[in-house]
Amino acid sequence: MIKYFLSLLLPIFLYANLTYDVNYDKELNVLNSFDIDGSFLYDPIMNDMKSRTLAKDKHFFKAMENAYLFIPAIKSTLSKYNVPQEFLYLAMAESNFRTKAYSNKRAAGLWQFMPGTAKYFKLHIDEYTDERRDPIKSTEAAAKYLSSLHKRFGKWYLAAIAYNCGGGRLNRAIKDAGTDDLNVLLDEEKKYIPKESRYYIRKIVALSLIGSDEYYLLKSEYEYLLNRANAYSLATIKLSSGESLERISKLLGIPLTELKKLNRHLKYDFVPPYAKGYEIYIPYIKLSEFKQKYQSEPIKNIYKVHKVTKGDNLSYIGKKYGVSYRVIKDFNNLKTSRLRINQKLIIPIPKRSSKQRIDTKHYYIVKKGDSLESISKAHKISIQNIRSQNNISGSLIKIGDRLKLYE
Repeated sequence: MIKYFLSLLLPIFLYANLTYDVNYDKELNVLNSFDIDGSFLYDPIMNDMKSRTLAKDKHFFKAMENAYLFIPAIKSTLSKYNVPQEFLYLAMAESNFRTKAYSNKRAAGLWQFMPGTAKYFKLHIDEYTDERRDPIKSTEAAAKYLSSLHKRFGKWYLAAIAYNCGGGRLNRAIKDAGTDDLNVLLDEEKKYIPKESRYYIRKIVALSLIGSDEYYLLKSEYEYLLNRANAYSLATIKLSSGESLERISKLLGIPLTELKKLNRHLKYDFVPPYAKGYEIYIPYIKLSEFKQKYQSEPIKNIYKVHKVTKGDNLSYIGKKYGVSYRVIKDFNNLKTSRLRINQKLIIPIPKRSSKQRIDTKHYYIVKKGDSLESISKAHKISIQNIRSQNNISGSLIKIGDRLKLYE
């Protein structure tokens, strides 16, 4: 009888042991991708992070759900620059894969780029777009940045740390420690690198280990995510200047909310008025339909966003921009001519007027005695909003400064 039970249990033990060996090898491969020694698997702080993430696995899978359309493109771009695929989880650590993520330090997008770094890597930020929120272009910039950091420091875990605390800060830490060994840099007493960075690299590794554990993913209720991320992807399409997202939405049968979610880098529901048009993203499965149905009809206008202030009416606004008030009314789907203070109107401006200097009410010139607080109260706009639009970190403004106030 005992032999009979043992014969039943033996395959279970063998399968469990095989699963453990396979998973252990995958974990070592994850660490190897970061140039980290296998002993790091026993780092207590990293394991605690991993355990807490597993305990709240819905957060992990919610982030994956946010990114299933982006993941193939992210992996492809990382591969293009020879950045390990595991750096996908750096974006997860930075933003939970939310393209609209914005920090109190003015970092934005999947990869949380600061404005200066974004512009250095050719990400466009203007009245119409913020390409830090562009899932493809921002990933391209992040891959270039990580690749340059790896070239500078020689190890991928150092590139990840430098991404968080900066290359100069990491250089000083390595000099103070006398080594670039990870265990030394993470010393909780010596504090060679900031606490945030010590936890940052551990978080990326913990997320990577979870993401590589197919057995865990398969036994969870989110098994479908394994295949979903591979079955779906994005397609890039080019639209003419001023094209409406709503028109594309109706043409392809994509809810406007979903189309906007894929194109968070657009500040408005239309393509910027750039002479050469602009690229946006749609689900790849809609690409064939787009090619069949879409006919390029270049709109012979550029667009301005006008914020209604006291005394404005459609007739006055029309004369200001050189267009009929009826055009403004129709373009903004207004049922009446009544306007609200702070209401935003999209104004199509004829090309012949595109080079004219327009004195909009979207800007404010700082005068003597002004402060962010006084400007905020006078124009009924939050101080944080003024700061974010004008890249102001503190409260210092100077006489003559030109501040954006249109949002």
